[in-house]
Amino acid sequence: MSTPQLVVHRDTELMAQATAARLITRIVDAQAARGAASVVLTGGRNGNGLLAALAASPARDAIDWSRLDLWWGDERFLPEGDPERNVTQAREALLDTVGPDPSRIHAMPASDGPYADDVDAAAAAYAAELAAAAGPGDGGTVPAFDVLMLGVGPDTHVASLFPELAAVRETELTVVGVRGAPKPPPTRISLTLPAIRAAREVWLLAAGEDKAEAAGIALSGAGEVQAPAAGAYGRERTLWLLDAAAASQLPPALYPRASA
Repeated sequence: MSTPQLVVHRDTELMAQATAARLITRIVDAQAARGAASVVLTGGRNGNGLLAALAASPARDAIDWSRLDLWWGDERFLPEGDPERNVTQAREALLDTVGPDPSRIHAMPASDGPYADDVDAAAAAYAAELAAAAGPGDGGTVPAFDVLMLGVGPDTHVASLFPELAAVRETELTVVGVRGAPKPPPTRISLTLPAIRAAREVWLLAAGEDKAEAAGIALSGAGEVQAPAAGAYGRERTLWLLDAAAASQLPPALYPRASA
């Protein structure tokens, strides 16, 4: 377990741009060290803002997009191409621009795919895909992702792990179907905390006043069942990337207001 590190940016736009630059460097370094890199993307306002900033950055061409595996932390269980699906939004924000290897885009199954409306079967299939991609030193269940990104919800949820629901309590499975999510749509697929913690680095993104209470709770010692963001950490590094508004309710010991 790595101790969370905080980086607070002046505003949301600067946060997106700075995080995009940080991600480019991390991917390039991983490709130089191991020949390829793997990243878990997140959707939502902050995740898509980051992807748009990455698409707009001239430095994006430093990445060898043919040697980058892209996964997702969660997905809305909707038909292929639905505008609410994270992969659809990622294609529009970035992927259609940079042209990665299609075989390295590991989208979660859609509700009109081979598993139809069986979200548990779809989750099991994604878990099998993760296990097949895991290397000899990865424990056999998921790859050791170079960076796994998570947006933090106003209720402290990450991926589709919501407070008190069964998915956040899962300790064995790496991917689960989620039913009855409090945020629409109610049916989703999500990585679990054990899968998230397999990543070398976990980056948690929080921007805006509506994320301030969640960031404060998660970074103040809350339990992961009540505050799932508190249970998301990487093997080597855990990085919280916030704007000043989202950092406004952090404990003073973590973020003194005088430096805001």
